[in-house]
Amino acid sequence: MSGRAPALTAFMVKEVRHLLRDRQTLAILLLLPLAQVVLFGFALRSDVRDVRVAFVDPAPDHATLALRARFAGTDRFRVVAVAPTGAALEPLFRRGAADVAVVLEPGLADRLDAGEPARVLVVSDASDPNTGTTMQAYAGAVIARHQEGLGAGAGRVRIATQTRMRYNPTLESVNLFVPGLIALVLTLVSALMTAISLSREKERGTLEVLLVSPLRPWQIIVGKVLPYLLLAFANAVTALAAAWLVFRVPFRGSVALLLAASVLYAMVGLALGVLIAARTSSQRAAMLGALVGTMMPSALLSGMIFPVASLPGWLRPVTYVVPARWFIVVSRGIMLKGAGAAELWVELLVLLAMLVVLLAAAVRSFKPRLA
Repeated sequence: MSGRAPALTAFMVKEVRHLLRDRQTLAILLLLPLAQVVLFGFALRSDVRDVRVAFVDPAPDHATLALRARFAGTDRFRVVAVAPTGAALEPLFRRGAADVAVVLEPGLADRLDAGEPARVLVVSDASDPNTGTTMQAYAGAVIARHQEGLGAGAGRVRIATQTRMRYNPTLESVNLFVPGLIALVLTLVSALMTAISLSREKERGTLEVLLVSPLRPWQIIVGKVLPYLLLAFANAVTALAAAWLVFRVPFRGSVALLLAASVLYAMVGLALGVLIAARTSSQRAAMLGALVGTMMPSALLSGMIFPVASLPGWLRPVTYVVPARWFIVVSRGIMLKGAGAAELWVELLVLLAMLVVLLAAAVRSFKPRLA
């Protein structure tokens, strides 16, 4: 036992020196707990802010204008559209431009002045059931406060609020989480596995042989990531099949469009994995960098679990550079809302732009020789 102690001590000292020499891994390990605390602290919020509300007001009068002003005067709602008919609501909901719609009946002022009950319909986007229920409760509270301001007597109902949930009327939570889990699965296969694979090649020295060969850097990248792209496509197919057969998540849109978007998102993850592998010096640093740069933002800053609207104002712009944020909007829009390319072209274009930028950065990071 006494003879093993010096050997154990020497082994521990060797590992500590190796970790100290790997500055990238050490920096990530030191910053990772801080990043986790900050992200979880700001992302773990159950309240919802910046709720986009659309009004259907077929016959504007002083009562409807007062109710619309009541919503606009709160710190929770932001009026994004006022339409004369309910036909304008479906496009707004499909492309994610509105979260709640308030439908006002004609002659609202006449009914209130005559002391007759007036009806107001609140329609919520329940593709996120928790957020949809919260937004509906906020809208009901605003209407109730507006009714109190009208001087309604005790027991006298002046505004009868009706509610309706769109896209997920049964409030099934799997309809919220399964599309987001598809994004996590594709991120795991594409970005994380690619970063680990390429960094392992760098440590073994086999990648250096390829870089001094007649092959161009983009050809090496394509050859390395193509198997993972095929694997990501197979995982997308199996994940969608499980969502439909096991969890009964509805498919109201085009399956072909969803598969194409999944391949595009997987290619973005592959390009990000290549870039991480090119910029890191060891397999351990690449793995930690991929976890910090992909898995954590995909889980916390994409809207998969917590809505982006609940994040602080300064943190919301950070979500724009998270690919999963855009893909989850696409997957939920196609699966739950039946949205097509006409409603989701902005998100698809953003993913395509991310792919071009990351591929260009990854190709530039691979030099003819490794230092």
